[in-house]
Amino acid sequence: MEIAKLGEFGLIDRLTKDIDIKNESTKYGVGDDCAVLSYPDKEVLVTTDLLMEGVHFDLTYIDLKHLGYKSAMVNISDVFAMNGTPRQITVSLALSKRFTVEDMEEFYAGLRLACDKWGVDIVGGDTTSSYTGLAISITCIGEAKKEDIVYRHGAKDTDLICVSGDLGAAYMGLQLLEREKSVYYSQVEEAKKKGDKRALEELAHFQPDFSGKEYLLQRQLQTEARGDIIQKLREAGIKPTAMMDISDGLSSELMHICKQSGVGCRIYEKNIPIDYQTAVMAEEMNMNVTTCALNGGEDYELLFTVPIGDHEKVEQIEGMKLIGHITDSKFGQVLVTRDNQEFELKAQGWNPLN
Repeated sequence: MEIAKLGEFGLIDRLTKDIDIKNESTKYGVGDDCAVLSYPDKEVLVTTDLLMEGVHFDLTYIDLKHLGYKSAMVNISDVFAMNGTPRQITVSLALSKRFTVEDMEEFYAGLRLACDKWGVDIVGGDTTSSYTGLAISITCIGEAKKEDIVYRHGAKDTDLICVSGDLGAAYMGLQLLEREKSVYYSQVEEAKKKGDKRALEELAHFQPDFSGKEYLLQRQLQTEARGDIIQKLREAGIKPTAMMDISDGLSSELMHICKQSGVGCRIYEKNIPIDYQTAVMAEEMNMNVTTCALNGGEDYELLFTVPIGDHEKVEQIEGMKLIGHITDSKFGQVLVTRDNQEFELKAQGWNPLN
């Protein structure tokens, strides 16, 4: 069905008609000029992400359901990175005429899966037309007690540096997708040059080679916000001194924390958690796996610092890895390699304005 047949309000009504409210702070959601929220005893956390087709995602290899899921998760992740609890999101879309009502239902199916996982309400948004592809703007609203909020600027000398999960897999998943896309289009171009209609027909059923790389695809296409890690930290009685989610790369994010906290750092290459599939893929593509883990981005793992006194507590929590420590600013920001050489950290991660 063409979206124009429903119109803006008809589309919004169709996508949101059976949304159930999950949070007491949501007094009124979709259906009026504004949503009505109430946070009488909490601080309100607000974050916004803008995702542009051709810059942040490629519909050649991500379907709309996964895109909806990822779009929600990257915003929810920001609230967790402040040690908060996500409660509501608003969703704004700019659509070209190539999208149908059914396409948007797929997008919302993924969006709602992500929201249902973390008990988040969809409370509003906007839709408009686009001449340049799909644009997605999501705002996530969360809550936290004033004393529980964790900023980037709280890291102190001797604090331990920790990360959740493993790093570099999402980046290698992107490299895998780009490689297979390139293979496909090069074969199409070759068949066109030769006028080989049979080859073109066969390429309509082209299947990329992803065997043994499923984890890398999952990390790129099915982003997960690490609310489970936040819960584990709370249960262990650990409040990080500084925290960020790793969207642009470990090196870049750690340098943000150091700059805003006025400190230096030392991290150890041997301690950076890397999955086996990530290492194999990096070798296959003749890339340095540590560089991928430092600068790849889109892992959406949590990077955080904790007081040195919490060392034993952190080591007992599954899914967290101690990778280094905070130093005085005069010592700089240093990576110690496996053979004990020292290199200055550089922010070479994702820059959306390049």
